[in-house]
Amino acid sequence: MKFKIQNILIFSLFTSFLLISTFIGYNPGLAIRDNFIQFAVSMVKILPAAFILIGLFEVWIKRETVEKHFGEDSGIKGFIWAMILASTTVGGTYVAFPIAYSLYHKGARYSIIFTYIGAAALVRIPMTLFEVSFLGIKFTLIRLFTSLPLIIISSIWLDKLIGSDYELNSDDF
Repeated sequence: MKFKIQNILIFSLFTSFLLISTFIGYNPGLAIRDNFIQFAVSMVKILPAAFILIGLFEVWIKRETVEKHFGEDSGIKGFIWAMILASTTVGGTYVAFPIAYSLYHKGARYSIIFTYIGAAALVRIPMTLFEVSFLGIKFTLIRLFTSLPLIIISSIWLDKLIGSDYELNSDDF
């Protein structure tokens, strides 16, 4: 309860700051307002479709399928599947975190989920193609072959650090 009151207070202060900045013409406040509006509009464009797809994922993909490909017994194939799924994720981390949460509830292991989140930030196909066109294939391949093993190693390390004892619940959010 305290957390919700604190969030409402912070949001109220932020909104008040934006309104006051608009009325008195405070330039940093106006820039913050414009950036916030631009961010909110981009979220409204992406999130509805993303949440529909995530809902379909929840309904259509069976828990057994996720456990087979992303679970404890998936081995190295789980990491490969996580990178393939991450490369096709549109919307960046806006979409990656809800999908990761869904994977968690369907039995994916932590290291695979962490790999998915890290890879979703690094290997999206449109971003990679854009990078190749500006920086070249050599740079992109070096970045990918350096970043991906580091993501996997850090994901495994985080999985061992957290352990299977940790359980997510609604109070974590």
